[in-house]
Amino acid sequence: MLGYLKSKSTEVLKAILPLVVVIIIIQFTLVKMPIALFLRFLAGAVMVITGMILFLLGIETGILPMGEAIGAELPKRRSLWLIVGIVFLIGFAATIAEPDVIVLTGQIARVSQGSISDNILIYVIGIGIAFFVAMAMLRIVFGFRMAYLLAASYLIVIILSLFTPAEFVPVAFDAGGVTTGPMTVPIILALGIGFSSVLAGRSAISDGFGLIGLASAGPIIAVMLMGIILH
Repeated sequence: MLGYLKSKSTEVLKAILPLVVVIIIIQFTLVKMPIALFLRFLAGAVMVITGMILFLLGIETGILPMGEAIGAELPKRRSLWLIVGIVFLIGFAATIAEPDVIVLTGQIARVSQGSISDNILIYVIGIGIAFFVAMAMLRIVFGFRMAYLLAASYLIVIILSLFTPAEFVPVAFDAGGVTTGPMTVPIILALGIGFSSVLAGRSAISDGFGLIGLASAGPIIAVMLMGIILH
């Protein structure tokens, strides 16, 4: 466990320290923000590093194995509705807990001065990705080609963008991006890999991956539909 913790700590430091160093250089050469704000930044950086280490440790030791176990167990139940229902709930719960989604919806609510509710937007994004994750699992069951689903999904995105109010289009595409965050991605991938690993004649590589690309279309479509309905 100590070796694993050291490995994750090294990964996080390599990822975050360059950003911290750049901001420190900018602080002392260009910006020169108040010392109190700079010290808050340093304290925040330490908390982020600590949090990321613990977060990644939790993902690897608990969430990924559990996701794969659930994915492997679902086909054994032989109930399509049960599979769809459980996958939908897991996708929805993972999305509304996604830190990137919470930050995005909070920023949008603040910039729009409350005209776009952060709570409603979170639920719309969660429903969008949950629906498409469930559809991705059905694709594994029935063996549809991923290329067809991706083409159909993004064709719908293009068509909807022609009718969606202008202020909702960028929000929709950002919503599709933030859902591919550190909480949602491991869970969806683990479910897909576990699910495909127990189906005869299926490859965990070809069936277990590509889910994120398909699922990210869900929030885009959901937010565009929300914009059309509200306007």
